[in-house]
Amino acid sequence: MYVGTGAFDIVGKRKRWYIFFAVLILICLASIILRGFNFGIDFRGGTRISMPADGAGGKISTEQVTDVFNDTLGREPAAVQTVGSGDSTTIQIRSETLSVDEVTGLKQALFDDLQPVNQDGEPSERSISDSAVSASWGGEISRQALIALGVFLVLVTVFLAFYFERWMAVAALVALFHDIIVTAGVYSIVGFEVTPGTVIGLLTILGFSLYDTVVVFDKVRENTRGLLGLTRRTYGEAANLALNQTLMRSINTSLIAVLPVLGLLVVGVGLLGVGTLQDLALVQLTGIIAGVLSSIALATPILVDLKMREQKYKEQARRVYARRENLARKAAAREMDAAGEDVDLTPATDDDSLEDELRQERAMAAASSVPARNPKTAEQRRRPTGKQGGRPSGKHPGRPSGKKRR
Repeated sequence: MYVGTGAFDIVGKRKRWYIFFAVLILICLASIILRGFNFGIDFRGGTRISMPADGAGGKISTEQVTDVFNDTLGREPAAVQTVGSGDSTTIQIRSETLSVDEVTGLKQALFDDLQPVNQDGEPSERSISDSAVSASWGGEISRQALIALGVFLVLVTVFLAFYFERWMAVAALVALFHDIIVTAGVYSIVGFEVTPGTVIGLLTILGFSLYDTVVVFDKVRENTRGLLGLTRRTYGEAANLALNQTLMRSINTSLIAVLPVLGLLVVGVGLLGVGTLQDLALVQLTGIIAGVLSSIALATPILVDLKMREQKYKEQARRVYARRENLARKAAAREMDAAGEDVDLTPATDDDSLEDELRQERAMAAASSVPARNPKTAEQRRRPTGKQGGRPSGKHPGRPSGKKRR
């Protein structure tokens, strides 16, 4: 994997990858259509209650608050989480929209059971506050996110089309749509709550996925420069070599990006209990994995299929296969000749002619900036001319140039 010799035939087995990604996308789309998303109160509206984490009897835990909420209203809250640190630590309760009587009863029950204290260290009912969250705020976030996504995709398309080429832009966009659908589908399947942090994380992973795809495409462009004049590899083989050469870089980059995300999940959520980090960490973890898979096994195979639709690359691939067939035939002929068997030296295809080989040689020399060899007939190669041969120059052959003899 570190050498990058092209041992992993990713492009050659692209149909298998297409089937894998197609099944994955269909599952995600089915879940999005049938199950939908678990939107938080920031999107659907609700009630938020905040109280200090310090009580008269010591620190107040989220489990105690959940029990009071359940005993008072007979149902579970949408989320209970600790926010802040030190003396300013608070506990926030988010639930569906509560009536005035329900809010009043819940605040009274929280004060009676947990005795939250104010800044002076005295228990106070005023330390418990409530607020209503409008669904229009979440809708505004969604609209702004869609606008940002649209602008991002347009700018990406223009950049890739000018920096690389149109087919690379198309392949990169397909990979980006894959990452969006898979990440959204995972949230729908698992039932993660969609919050504004989820939207922010989704926009973040698009840049990561695009970066990895651009790195691979840059190597593909390098390997395929002047390819039409060569007969060593086809476009698909050169692209597969580029994938192998950047494979370890893609894997190492994704691992380095995953480590801090896992830190957010393990430390932030598991140890500190900060639920707000969960939304950001989960979407980034899902998006990074989907992004590295699409940049390796989806974007480049799609690019190869798009490029191989052009006649010039089809013709170049035909010459590559004809040359390999010719070399294999000659190798077999040498083995048969060494064994004393009859050898058939009839060219297998028209590409075995001297004229075609010389034309290929001139094209290869032009692509590598080396002057091509001028094909001459055997008679021309044997005839010395000018100053370079044994025949002296001048009007009278055989007479040396200069002054006449006396």
